[in-house]
Amino acid sequence: MNTSSLADLRINVIITTVVEAGSSQAKYIRLSFLLHLSWDFFAGLLWGLLRWLFYKLHFTVVAPGFLAEPFFKHSFMNTMAGHLVGLLFFIGLSVVASLVYTLLLRRFKGPIPGIVYGLIWWVVLFVLTGPKLGMMNAPDRLTWNSLYTEICVFILWGLFIGYTVAVEYTDERKREPEKAEG
Repeated sequence: MNTSSLADLRINVIITTVVEAGSSQAKYIRLSFLLHLSWDFFAGLLWGLLRWLFYKLHFTVVAPGFLAEPFFKHSFMNTMAGHLVGLLFFIGLSVVASLVYTLLLRRFKGPIPGIVYGLIWWVVLFVLTGPKLGMMNAPDRLTWNSLYTEICVFILWGLFIGYTVAVEYTDERKREPEKAEG
């Protein structure tokens, strides 16, 4: 197995089924879905931690746990435990967003689909649903630094999701059937 790049990484499981008495057939199933979920998890962890850092450095006034705000008291969301819960919610959002991207946009290549996808998520969270659910103030009541920071984070988050999905699903070498070695 050539391990020269991460794109060559393949996780295989052998499933053995009994075809006839005394014989078996091995079927290789690629578990790229698990690899895909691990990328989604790290997208949420990386960009969630970056959002937390930007909050701590006062680049944004939107709390790191804004996604969990409708489910927990605001006073809890301002604690370290609340920030951790918010990070977990952001990781969950990343998994869901990546699966949606995979279903809708996986065939597109390049940075533009990921950038647009990140902007769409920003609009959905910060304009359409966030202020109505009490997750944050409306965009016209946020500081300019908060707007710039959050838009940039969501653009980069969408770009990360877009590229990881594109790498996973457009690599031509993965589409070739694998041969079992004797």
